[in-house]
Amino acid sequence: MKQGFEEIVSKVKECGKKTVAVSVAQDSAVLEAVQEAKARGIADAILVGDEAKIREIAAGIGMDLTGFEIIHEPDVIQASLKAVKLAHEGKADMYMKGLIDTKNFLKSVLDKEVGLRTGGVLSHVAVFEIPGIDRLLFLTDVAFMTYPTLEDKVHIINNTVPVCRACGVEMPKVAPLAAVEVVNPKMPVTVEAEELTRKCEAGEIPDCVVDGPLSLDLAIDPEAAKHKGATGRKIQGDADVLLFPDIHAGNQVYKAIVHMVPGVKNGCILTGTKVPVILTSRSDTFETKVNSIALAAVVAEEMKKAR
Repeated sequence: MKQGFEEIVSKVKECGKKTVAVSVAQDSAVLEAVQEAKARGIADAILVGDEAKIREIAAGIGMDLTGFEIIHEPDVIQASLKAVKLAHEGKADMYMKGLIDTKNFLKSVLDKEVGLRTGGVLSHVAVFEIPGIDRLLFLTDVAFMTYPTLEDKVHIINNTVPVCRACGVEMPKVAPLAAVEVVNPKMPVTVEAEELTRKCEAGEIPDCVVDGPLSLDLAIDPEAAKHKGATGRKIQGDADVLLFPDIHAGNQVYKAIVHMVPGVKNGCILTGTKVPVILTSRSDTFETKVNSIALAAVVAEEMKKAR
């Protein structure tokens, strides 16, 4: 059976409703998303921000705030610190960006006193349910890490594997992508992909299968793998994780899928933090925001099991 966001929501209901702390919650799109998440049994929300504005916006969208905890803090920076502290102290299972710019939101995530640092590298994972593909695809990193080094890529894989497991993929196949599927010393990305493969085979990158370098068609299309004679590869068009060489490649593929593929569904989180962080864009759809909350909820449960 194909895994998708309906199955992810079902998993949330099995593990119990989570709580999301929202930083600067006076944002209509975010309030609509947390309202839907609560209605679907995905998550409760603690709304931190200007209470009068939160109530005004909620009234404007017909949102009943009964059952939502509101913490009044009109100052944007202080609101973000109060919201992240809830996650830091275990009073919330995940942390979500509201009406605050990304720079200041990330400052709260990285705050030494109340933030969500773990000492590791942070990275972004986008999860896609794409019509015509029989599994979820995990794209990383498409939004946070600009030019990852070989060491960074090891951390990105290690951050992504628990997300895959939370979504029901126990032994994810990771494809370090390049323009070609053979090692070329003049193309450093291919050399790093080969080294990632070696590290995985040596047990240095656990709980997954890494096979690179791979071109995108070989990673996701079994017919292309067959036509190119790649039948000896560990990944033959059945990759779960697409590991991009840099943010440009990742972001362009992400946006191409979002804007050019009818019926696609996706959700995104920031990983490598103490709890999952929901870092959506203002241009993201209502459904993407709800999906991101659901994704964060199942990852929060996976992290809880691993402690």
